[in-house]
Amino acid sequence: MKRLIVTTIFLIIATVLVTVLYFKNLSPPGVRTGQVMHAIPDNAVAVFEFNNEKGFYEIFAGNQLLGAFVGHDKLSELDTLRKLLIATPQLSQFFEGQNIFISLHPTTNDDINLLVTTSASKTFSAAMFNNLAAASKSVLQVSPMQIAGSQGYNIFIKPIDKHFYIIQKGDNIFSGSFSKDLIDHSAIYQQDKGHNGFVPLPEQQNANSLANLYINYNQLNPLFDQLFQNKTTDIFKSFRLLPAYAALSLNYKSDALMFNGFTTRQNNATSYLNLFSDQQPVENHLKDIFPATTAYSVSFAVSDPEKFEADLSQWHDKAGVGKEKNELLNKVKSEAGLFIKPEFEKLLGNEFAIVTTRYFEKFAIISVKDGSKLLPLMMNISNMVNDKVGQFNYEKLPFFLLGDAFSVFRKPYFMIIDNYLILAASVSELESYSDTYFNRKFIGKTDQYTQFDNLLAERSNVAFFINFKNTQQVLKRDLKKPFYDAFENSSPGWKNYYGAAFQLTASDKNFYTNFCMRLNAPDTSTVKK
Repeated sequence: MKRLIVTTIFLIIATVLVTVLYFKNLSPPGVRTGQVMHAIPDNAVAVFEFNNEKGFYEIFAGNQLLGAFVGHDKLSELDTLRKLLIATPQLSQFFEGQNIFISLHPTTNDDINLLVTTSASKTFSAAMFNNLAAASKSVLQVSPMQIAGSQGYNIFIKPIDKHFYIIQKGDNIFSGSFSKDLIDHSAIYQQDKGHNGFVPLPEQQNANSLANLYINYNQLNPLFDQLFQNKTTDIFKSFRLLPAYAALSLNYKSDALMFNGFTTRQNNATSYLNLFSDQQPVENHLKDIFPATTAYSVSFAVSDPEKFEADLSQWHDKAGVGKEKNELLNKVKSEAGLFIKPEFEKLLGNEFAIVTTRYFEKFAIISVKDGSKLLPLMMNISNMVNDKVGQFNYEKLPFFLLGDAFSVFRKPYFMIIDNYLILAASVSELESYSDTYFNRKFIGKTDQYTQFDNLLAERSNVAFFINFKNTQQVLKRDLKKPFYDAFENSSPGWKNYYGAAFQLTASDKNFYTNFCMRLNAPDTSTVKK
């Protein structure tokens, strides 16, 4: 018995030692991912993480992916900064192999402010920054300064004619920015205890990842307020209203940025998109009938339409519009003699979407189980223009039948084609979609879209898609002029990408997430006959 106990103790000790050594190897000395991330102010919209090692820079050397994503000018500035600071012979040994975090923060000006945060090895002293000016052949001017009580440095970088501000945040963690306002904010930032913000990826996943992307959905609205002069733009609207954080890993492809990971909902906050986390993943087909002129779209898919409708009713109650909904449905019952909600629920299919075209047309496309049975229901609640097209007699019905994303259709016109209910703001828009449908003018028939779609997951519950060429006129109307000018004139820039997609797939009450941006293919997009 004693021998058995001794053997067991030795096995436990061996297991502990192997575990410690294993995780020690996954997290090299000096790499403190979680600690560094906690130093990043929580108003960051996104954080891009990569390891400061030669292989990473070699992979993207001469590749347009990051230049088009970040912007050539900003990427050039960051690269100059790297070469003159952490890659110098004097400092490289202290920053080699450390994780670097570049975070994006909303501001009130017409520029995008970036914060660079990293850690140095324990043998590094901030005073070594003072030696850079003498060793850099007069391309740097280094001036020590105090920033909100922290040791800081004002570094003037002559090749790009800009000041870069650095602060030490303790434990050899450093943050730097070209924005003095942002570095001031970073200097005084202290994360609240118990605050569940950006959460690093598990060590093993982090060690095996080329780069990671963290997204704070809560800060998308402030960013959009900065970018757009049209405060009511519905681009990415549903995602902007989702209280959640995402942690995604980069899968390298020469012509596409592809990230995947998880979006974690924040507590039990009320959000329309949360309704889809209780569904099962659904194979996406509705995108096959989107117009070739699609600028951007948001698609929804449910495995159980009845459960979705029940959850939607609870969401309306929590949102404080339950009384208004009941009053409207009672009015429909009184005037049309129809219990529209349960009748509509019986016929609702698994997918519904909103599509905006390059011509500013906006369609709701809703799959139904039997279009012939739905038509008489729609006729009962509408004023018919002809035998195929009518206008709803009641405002906000789409919002109460399908949820927040459909609030843009207050009193729409409708038509039914096969097993699809189509909503639009005018008869002419419905005629436009009818021409698209019957003449098969679908974006899914184009070569560029086919190549792009091959990179996406076949199943999801919520999906956003944007075609940058088709969206250009929408952006010209809605973006603030400096940001649109950057979009139009930067080369490489976002216009060099064909499109982007963001997919949420229900998984254990949260969402498995795919984010993809693909560069334009060499040949132009053509419609297949």
